[in-house]
Amino acid sequence: MKSMLTPAKRINRLGSANSGTHHFIAQRVSAIALVIALPVFVLALAFSGAPDPSASRAFFGSAWGALISLITLTATLYHMRLGLQVVAEDYIHGPGLKFTLLIGNTLITTGLWLAGTYALLRLTLSA
Repeated sequence: MKSMLTPAKRINRLGSANSGTHHFIAQRVSAIALVIALPVFVLALAFSGAPDPSASRAFFGSAWGALISLITLTATLYHMRLGLQVVAEDYIHGPGLKFTLLIGNTLITTGLWLAGTYALLRLTLSA
C-alpha cells in the first residue's frame, strides 16, 4: 500500500535527536568559561616572567598557575570537541566517515586533555 503522506510530512516525522538544547547550552557555557579563563591565563603567564624557564616552571608549579592552566585547557578542548562534533554531524554525510570522525574527535581531545593534565601534574608536583 502506498503511503498517503506528503514528502514534507515524511520529513517532519523524523523528529530531533533530543540533544540540541544540551549541546547548545554546553557550547555557550564552555565559551563563557573561555572568555573568562583565557585572558586570566594569558595575563598571569605574561606577568610571571614566562620567557624565563625558571619563571615558567614556578608559574606552572604553583597551585594558582596549575589551576588556571587546567581550567583553560579543559574549557578549550571541550569547546573544540563540541564544535568539531557539530561540523561532522552537519556536513559529513557518509555514516561510516561520520562515525569515524566523531570517535576520532573524542579520542583525540581526550588524549590531548590527558597529556596536558599529566604534564601539569608533573610540573606541579616537581616544583
